[in-house]
Amino acid sequence: MSAAPLFPGFDGLMTLSRREGVDIRPTLLRVLTDLYVQASAHSADEERQFVELTSRLIDEVDDATRAAVRGRLAIYPATPVKILDQLGLRRADADQPMPAASAIPAPAPVAPSTRIPTEAELRIAASLSMRPNDAAEISDMFFAAGTGERAQILRNLQDTPLKAAARIPAARAARAIHILEMAAFAEDIDNFTLELGEALILPSRIAAQVVHDPGGEPLGCAMRALDVSSAAFQRILMFLNPEAGSSVNYVYRLSRLYDRLSERSALVMLAAWRGSTMAVARAKYRSSLYDDERHRARTAPLLTRPTVQPGSAAAVRNHKSGS
Repeated sequence: MSAAPLFPGFDGLMTLSRREGVDIRPTLLRVLTDLYVQASAHSADEERQFVELTSRLIDEVDDATRAAVRGRLAIYPATPVKILDQLGLRRADADQPMPAASAIPAPAPVAPSTRIPTEAELRIAASLSMRPNDAAEISDMFFAAGTGERAQILRNLQDTPLKAAARIPAARAARAIHILEMAAFAEDIDNFTLELGEALILPSRIAAQVVHDPGGEPLGCAMRALDVSSAAFQRILMFLNPEAGSSVNYVYRLSRLYDRLSERSALVMLAAWRGSTMAVARAKYRSSLYDDERHRARTAPLLTRPTVQPGSAAAVRNHKSGS
């Protein structure tokens, strides 16, 4: 009586794998390997069956499957010699210790930045108030910064004593999130921008700048201020602008930033956006301010005093009228 096969049913699977349109060879090789390495030792018949089956599959599977199987069998002490040779592995001596990995080099010290901080950056760290001009400078600095600089600015805003904007009411935020998601799915950027400006009390100019920013960090701040979930933010990134949302690096980078972004940082930035609009309004209507009235007053010409005062000249008699 012949012994039962080590892998019953695999002959039928091999026949199925040869049919057109069905390719189970990668899965078959992985399952064979997993079953084989579960036992610490095998008989000669079991080893023969394993070699017969796997040797036919190793050269027919993709590189990823071959690499996974190679990694499993490289650390298995009872891997058959033929399979080791076919995979390009070398049998290690049982008494030979495993070679130690080389030491990880220490990272090179980062040179300190020599850039002189601006007045707005110094005021971020030492002031409790945010005047309109300061808010405008912070907003402009954030929009003009690069990806790494924006992340650093947001981290600094977490610990700054600047006053943050008030939280958006939960009911209003939930309604806005629903509308924003629907607008993003429809790729309706105009309605998305309009709803974002109304929800965060931002003028249309700032709201459009936030939505159309190519980096995406301002949009992340706006969504964090509304307490949007990470999953919803990722959906908005992918659907609002399909060209940018199709980039895996774009979505992954902003998702990591969003997960680390605190609510306070987003609300401080929101306060800066709102304050910057006040600075623009003051500059626009500066001529109508009370302090400028004295600059707008016209200089009146000096009146010279007449030499002869009225009533001081001698009266001239008119002989005809007798006066």
